[in-house]
Amino acid sequence: MKKIIYVLILPLAVVSGLVFSFAPFAYGSGANREIKNETKPSPKSLSIADRKADLDGRKKWEASPDGIKYKEWEVSPEGKKVQASYYKIKKNLKAFTNMEAVVTSLTFKRENAKSSGPKWLIVRIYGDEYMMQFIPNDFQQLKNLKVNDKIIIRSRSAGSSPNHPYLIISGNYIVRNNKILFKRDFSKNNGC
Repeated sequence: MKKIIYVLILPLAVVSGLVFSFAPFAYGSGANREIKNETKPSPKSLSIADRKADLDGRKKWEASPDGIKYKEWEVSPEGKKVQASYYKIKKNLKAFTNMEAVVTSLTFKRENAKSSGPKWLIVRIYGDEYMMQFIPNDFQQLKNLKVNDKIIIRSRSAGSSPNHPYLIISGNYIVRNNKILFKRDFSKNNGC
């Protein structure tokens, strides 16, 4: 009986000793916390000088020919239409939620575009047209899509340009008939 008790107590003593010896590491001693803080980047707010530099850079761009062209386009009927389409899907982008879409074109090409350039998928969401740009390798995953196919899209961001007739949304996740056709790998390209 004594042997059984010793066999049970010995492992308990060893485990207790290990727990107490590693307790500072588990709960963080003062020195340990300082090391963690040194290696963890802290979010920094922009200084007044940085904010001023950003504002100056934006003002310079707005005064450039490209900036003037963009500002003129932004207040044009085409620019206002693109902005209105952004507000229709803004909540979905922010929450990364499903949007039902219908494919309207798989063959869109910009004027004077290279044939080896990006591939475009045009979709209709909530009654408006949207563009999705893909590199040729990624577009291969969508080669079985056809016009009028219903798909589910999730996107994280959107952008506009006077050179494009519709709002450009990122293609992060595309599903057809409960089958994932495309899912962007955010571990590549630093999460972009």
